[in-house]
Amino acid sequence: MIGLERMKRISRTSTSRIVFLVMDGVGGLPHSVTGKTELESARKPNLDRIARDSLCGLIDPVGPGITPGSAPGHLALFGYDPVKYDIGRGIVEALGIDLQLGPDDIAARGNFCTVGDRGIIADRRAGRISTARNAELCRLLNSIAINGAEISVIPVKEHRFVLILRGEALSPELADSDPQQAGLAPKKIEALSPRAERTAEIANQFVSQAGSRLKNEASTNMVLLRGFSRRPDIPSIPEIYKLKPAAIAAYPMYRGLAKLVGMEVLPTGESIEGQVESLCQHYGDYDFFFIHFKGTDSRGEDGNFEAKVQAIEELDSALASLLSLDPDVLIVTGDHSTPATLAMHSWHPVPFMLKSRWCRPDNVVEFSERACLAGGMGRFAATEIMPLAMANALKLDKFGA
Repeated sequence: MIGLERMKRISRTSTSRIVFLVMDGVGGLPHSVTGKTELESARKPNLDRIARDSLCGLIDPVGPGITPGSAPGHLALFGYDPVKYDIGRGIVEALGIDLQLGPDDIAARGNFCTVGDRGIIADRRAGRISTARNAELCRLLNSIAINGAEISVIPVKEHRFVLILRGEALSPELADSDPQQAGLAPKKIEALSPRAERTAEIANQFVSQAGSRLKNEASTNMVLLRGFSRRPDIPSIPEIYKLKPAAIAAYPMYRGLAKLVGMEVLPTGESIEGQVESLCQHYGDYDFFFIHFKGTDSRGEDGNFEAKVQAIEELDSALASLLSLDPDVLIVTGDHSTPATLAMHSWHPVPFMLKSRWCRPDNVVEFSERACLAGGMGRFAATEIMPLAMANALKLDKFGA
């Protein structure tokens, strides 16, 4: 990787446009009966058409064997080293719902969840409750009072909420309570440094009091917390790449992440059709578009193979309008794999394709894991995508004499 500082020096503006479509969690594993992954099972003529004109490969968002969270997975796609820029989920959730945070405020991502009689998690997402029900529960938890901190609990979407801690000498250096899988008990929140011990006590008191207030709720009887964080100091995409970037994302977390790296978040509907419509409406106003599609990840996390196949087909059917724009550079990939057979994020590399006038198409004829493994890019780090995009958009000067 050339590094962001050197990218600043060689990046330049041009009239070309880059469209970066992220199919969240798109990578999968073969079905036990058919032997085909979700991508291989789906009818997707538009994605396959793109593949035939593209340079293809597989990407590792963080590194081989490492299962990425959504924030590091996306940061890698945008060219940021996800280890160096280790950004907690809480801050991007908060930014995604337009919260105004002070420099010392600490944000954590919360899930309402279901635990059994023995305190074991049965459902990390509480059946994906409605956002309206979420708001009712957040009002209940906002009555929690703890010495040493001001507590705010704000609904996000479905089962997700944001916890904000305000007070003196607080620290975000805390471990998660969310074990990230069902069948385990929520973890005690541990301080990762001595200066965070008081904050850990406050966070554990919040969880305990939340459990007491929710104990009579059937499916939302506990909370899980992760990604304790403050707003970081991070270079922006306009600063690094000299781009005018826009984001088209329905889910708050991805809108927040886009804001964090300097993108303007455009209005859009919930559906992929609405997102593509927003792209078409604003196509002349920006030179970089990040489009986020959540359905593939949600259905994979639900363990619903057939529904993930349907999500892929839903996206494919909406691509005709996008393709009619004939963007100078079109990239399609994911931030991580979410195989329905595992029902969670995984470490498996993610299929990738890049289409432009200047790329050298390989022999790949479909967009899938096995097909892209044979692509011209082979297997490579996700942080290398942005230099490829910039080069194919003729937005990079020569490096060196």
